[in-house]
Amino acid sequence: MTKKRTIGAIVYHVLVLFGAFIMIYPLLWMILSSFKPTNMVLPTAKQLIPTAWTLENYKTGWKGFMGYTFATFFKNSFFISILSTFGTLISSAFVAYALQRLNFKLKRLLFILVLATMMLPPQILMIPQYMWFRRLNWVGTYYPMILPYFFAIQGFFVYLIMNFIGGVPSQLDEAAKIDGCSYYGIFFRIILPLITPALITSAIFSFIWRWDDYLSALLYVTKPEMRPISLALKLFNDPSSGSDIGATLAMSTLSIIPATILFLIFQKSLVEGIASSGIKG
Repeated sequence: MTKKRTIGAIVYHVLVLFGAFIMIYPLLWMILSSFKPTNMVLPTAKQLIPTAWTLENYKTGWKGFMGYTFATFFKNSFFISILSTFGTLISSAFVAYALQRLNFKLKRLLFILVLATMMLPPQILMIPQYMWFRRLNWVGTYYPMILPYFFAIQGFFVYLIMNFIGGVPSQLDEAAKIDGCSYYGIFFRIILPLITPALITSAIFSFIWRWDDYLSALLYVTKPEMRPISLALKLFNDPSSGSDIGATLAMSTLSIIPATILFLIFQKSLVEGIASSGIKG
């Protein structure tokens, strides 16, 4: 029996590693190809490991285009992603707390509307949102990419935090009320510290989604100096004007580093926030 279990475990891990390699192969190809000379990227596309290594693609790519380096585009992406993520966390936590703990009229209807926002494809709202933001004279600014997220427009995060708050014993709220805590006091002193894993999970997903948001940047950003990294990579690799594929791969490799570091740092809290619906034990 022990021998059969050992063989089964070996087969299982071999199959999992093989599947993982297939899934990660395009990413590995991009990273390793960024170290190939540009004229060797396509001719040696079937070869994963470079025969000649170079950092010239990173030097060329970092210079950017139209007089702006990729440092400008990275700075813009950090600005948009951090502010919108902060707004998402604050607003979603408040709404989730209200829907989970407080009793008020139309609570069920509001919860249904929050869930409905998760079922609507963003493309459906793209045209009316653009017309609305144009009337507000927000087109050409960062406002459409930041301010809406301060109003809990993403139902996924509200629902995620609600489930986590639901696992916090309500007796803690009652004890805090006896001690004279208001609803705000309960939220900031009791609830908020206990839902840290859910907040970290929301922060990671929100940051990555905003960092990779290409469509919003394409619609609302009009000035070259305001472009985030997602839009800059597309314009940097413009087939109509010729493109440096090696430099494009190099900048694409750099663009995944912030999200990767964020995931590695908060991996434990991310898994806990996804897997747990509250406090156990």
